[in-house]
Amino acid sequence: MTSRTVVVTGANGGQGLAETLMLATAGANVIATDLTAESSPAVAEAALENPRRIVYRQLDVTQSEAWAALARFIRDEYGRLDGLVNNAGITRRSRLLEATPADLAAVSEVNVTGALLGMQACLPLMASGASIVNVGSVAALSGHYPVAYTASKWALRGLTIAAATELGAQGIRVNSVHPGFIETPMTAGANPAFRDATINETPLGRTGTPEEVAAVVHFLLSPMAAFVTGVDLPVDGGQSSHGGAKSVSDALR
Repeated sequence: MTSRTVVVTGANGGQGLAETLMLATAGANVIATDLTAESSPAVAEAALENPRRIVYRQLDVTQSEAWAALARFIRDEYGRLDGLVNNAGITRRSRLLEATPADLAAVSEVNVTGALLGMQACLPLMASGASIVNVGSVAALSGHYPVAYTASKWALRGLTIAAATELGAQGIRVNSVHPGFIETPMTAGANPAFRDATINETPLGRTGTPEEVAAVVHFLLSPMAAFVTGVDLPVDGGQSSHGGAKSVSDALR
């Protein structure tokens, strides 16, 4: 990733922070973005240690004007953009009969519209060889009870495939990764019963780490994945692979 310039959204913690650190270590110039005016202490510390590799910028991914300002900054400072990681995301855990249109709209605005606006703003800065990675969820590969979150991540899959199809002729790759239960601030508030049940459905028998997701994002951004586009890549310890068969198998032990 030497001298490549990459934007990571939702970079203040969790997977976004891990992606920022890993990409910077690999030699990329990383524009780490998040909703707050000031970066998290972890990003601030990393930027001090890597002043030429990590720059923090405030970004509300739901605002086209904010994306336009970021694109101008990148053009002025770097001249081009080689990678975009649409990592920012939110959830609401209401089930089918409790979910409201407002829940659906709020989650979709960040998880889907944010990714669309990011691609639209950044594509004029990209040339052949550039790569976009949209961060989905295992909820986009199977049924999942939080209605708004699940719907948004399935929509993000569709957006990813449409973008990959359209941008392939320009040599720009678009892929999505779908994490399972990863130890992040978002999952820290999950019901313990949900956590236990998820681990029971995961063949590797454990939760994942942000660094394990970051490694896959790194691969998809890099020239090593030069012939990979339009892919939905699970990073879920096998959770989405068995269609519920694991529970049946375990019950028969």
